[in-house]
Amino acid sequence: MERTTLIVLAHPERRSFCGAWAEASAAAATAQGDHVLWSDLYDMGFHPAEEPGRYAAPPAPFDALKAQEQAAATGTLPPEIAAEVDKIRAADRIIFHFPIWWFAPPAMLKGWCDRALVHGLLHDVDRRFDTGLLRGKRALFCVTTGARDSEAGPDGKEGETRLLLWPLAYTLRYCGMEVAEPLLVHGVHGYHEGARKRALEARLARVLEDQQAVIADLPARALLPFNADADFDGDGRLRPEAPSHWPFIRHEG
Repeated sequence: MERTTLIVLAHPERRSFCGAWAEASAAAATAQGDHVLWSDLYDMGFHPAEEPGRYAAPPAPFDALKAQEQAAATGTLPPEIAAEVDKIRAADRIIFHFPIWWFAPPAMLKGWCDRALVHGLLHDVDRRFDTGLLRGKRALFCVTTGARDSEAGPDGKEGETRLLLWPLAYTLRYCGMEVAEPLLVHGVHGYHEGARKRALEARLARVLEDQQAVIADLPARALLPFNADADFDGDGRLRPEAPSHWPFIRHEG
């Protein structure tokens, strides 16, 4: 059975390293026989802000979840959102390529989540987390930062990049997806000169060369750990005997 891979690129410059890296992912997936879909958000002119004007008959006062649910039920989703929903549903795996800006993914990618992960189609009140509608799909984050490796670890002054990715990862987990350990490339910026610039270019070239192996190994790549639904009590609090995988969900005291 043919597998479908969706590439989501959130960088305003297709000629950037992020863009080249996304192209390398697409080429690797194609070489494996995948059907490859693209969401190049900036190139698409994707509108990241959710608002009443996006809907033919928005509820008043505006409620984004109710607006999405109503539009999904009546077949009146904005065409660009219906297209994204179709791609997400078709995808067996989604590979996200984006930089870290101000200690988070670009606003464009947050807006894509706000609008494209439609309530009533890709999640609802009763089907989320362990029963999420996107179960069986796997995501991979391919991320660049301007910070050095030493600054982006647990004791780094810019904060641990892996933790900065938790909100996006948990968004996908909420919808039922598995999220692989992210692939991080640090020190990517345009201010290097001379030998440092040449060293960076050589390092980035190796990343592109290695991407075919990364995509080939994605089914076996370690997953980010998340608590199961059974780890929480009736009030949605972590049970005393349950493990804590992240500082965002932890035992008190």
